[in-house]
Amino acid sequence: MARERDTLEVDALFVGAGPASLAGAIRLARLYREHNEAVKAGTRAGPELSPDNILVIDKARSIGDHGISGAVMDPRAMRELFGDFVAQGCPVESEVRTDQLWFMTKSGHVRAPITPPPMNNHGKYVASLNKVVKWLAEQAESLGVQVFAEFPGQALLYDGDRVVGVRVGDKGLGKDGQPKSNYEPGPDLRAKVTVLGEGPRGSLAKKLDQKLGLSAGKNAQVYSIGIKELWQMPKDSTPAGQVIHTLGQPLDSDTFGGGFIYSMAGDVWDIGFVVGLDYGNPQLEPHALFQEFKLHPSIASLLRDGQMIRYGAKAIPEGGWWSRPRPYADGVLLVGDSAGMLNPLKLKGIHLAMKSGMLAAETVFEAIVAQDASAARLAEYDRRLENSWVRAELYAARNFHQGFERGLFAGLLNAGLGMVSGGRGFGVKDRLQGKAGYERMEKLVDYFGRNVPGFERPKYDGRHTFSKLDDVFRSGTTHDENTPCHLLVADTDVCATRCAEEFGNPCQYFCPANVYEMIPAAIGAAKIEKNGYADSGKRLQINFANCVHCKTCDIMDPYQIIDWVPPEGGGGPVYTGL
Repeated sequence: MARERDTLEVDALFVGAGPASLAGAIRLARLYREHNEAVKAGTRAGPELSPDNILVIDKARSIGDHGISGAVMDPRAMRELFGDFVAQGCPVESEVRTDQLWFMTKSGHVRAPITPPPMNNHGKYVASLNKVVKWLAEQAESLGVQVFAEFPGQALLYDGDRVVGVRVGDKGLGKDGQPKSNYEPGPDLRAKVTVLGEGPRGSLAKKLDQKLGLSAGKNAQVYSIGIKELWQMPKDSTPAGQVIHTLGQPLDSDTFGGGFIYSMAGDVWDIGFVVGLDYGNPQLEPHALFQEFKLHPSIASLLRDGQMIRYGAKAIPEGGWWSRPRPYADGVLLVGDSAGMLNPLKLKGIHLAMKSGMLAAETVFEAIVAQDASAARLAEYDRRLENSWVRAELYAARNFHQGFERGLFAGLLNAGLGMVSGGRGFGVKDRLQGKAGYERMEKLVDYFGRNVPGFERPKYDGRHTFSKLDDVFRSGTTHDENTPCHLLVADTDVCATRCAEEFGNPCQYFCPANVYEMIPAAIGAAKIEKNGYADSGKRLQINFANCVHCKTCDIMDPYQIIDWVPPEGGGGPVYTGL
């Protein structure tokens, strides 16, 4: 007999326990406390508000497990929220002590004599987002906020076009979608205001945008993928607080990206590589470029005698100010990466995410007191963003990434012009137009010509360089394989026919976790010809248990037929220390 779905009603529901949502929940709980004190003192009318009506949910097994970033953290928002956050126990690794920019050649590097102002990290902190998020969750809970792990937001609840909450994903479904003996329907969480802080390419925010057109008239959001490893080095060999950023090798001049190397507490190198998800080469493999980066003499010397201990990957929203969706609608707000809160010039977003959450909280508080969560009321959030340092910072980098659509050197020139023109750069009318990254991927014949090379999988030594599966193992990723696949491909016949012919199935390359494989079709299987495209003789196999939740497939698929949705609660990576 079908079980009845529970319903829980709250004031404010924050979806995704990242820095934006948790900072917002903390700010809202403090506003509740101030309100209650004023009510008791007789200086404000109305009922008291309870912080246990503020709810934060996350899809990870434990809060922070899916938190990953570089990260060099700008402390501005943290100081606004906590004052001396280090003294209060925020687990930063180190204040930045040295700061370098390297231009990588084939055999060495040239250190920039002057660090460009946007990359000057004096006064900032090397940090693990995983640790910072866990600490923020503790601060929220100490104020009475409810923080629930293993609660993936599966679908938005609507009353017409008004968002009234979120349905949590069911537990105990088999891979055929049918209930198992341990089936438990996810509850409906109904809220006066829902705040979406799901990170980049959030599944609920994506559906909301499709329904309400929040991105109409905006530049398309452009993403990069950041791939990183932690390396344990010998004791007392690697002082914390060193920051190095790189440009150049092994990237070609048409591909956006670069490397980063940060030293953490405990003699750990945090090393990673960023590749813009707007490249032209359909056979480009970001994971392989990262492994090649580590073999560069300048990088290999840093990692000598070390051991790789953790791995992770994440999409980065780099479109900038003009790519932000409208961050409000009836009953709902967008914060953090879901709202495009990242400075692409500085490659920093934690402080912007937190500030957006804090400003959202102030708007939510006013809406709850006024008992009005209409779009007209919640539009105050956008005005707050416009009047804050968030706007000032993002506007100064508004045309940064779009300049790289013309190649590395044009992009660097545009960035330089932007620094002396208040962010305008090449923008004739203050805004450089941009298009979605997947639209810039070229077909095989257009990129290579008539002689398309076969793709050869790189060989890795398992000591300094690693296969995707080796890296996935070190990400701590687990999914119950007897659950529904959370990677939904609208038409797999396209994979076997049109995509195989036009692009060579690039999902095999852009995924950093070996989720997508084209394998020989079963002997005797019927050949499929579709829309004039011949069958390749292969079929798509989705190894969803490998998925590290980076969202690259949803972003970079040239036909936009892949839809990433949350898996059963608790599934995914465990990004300890990342």
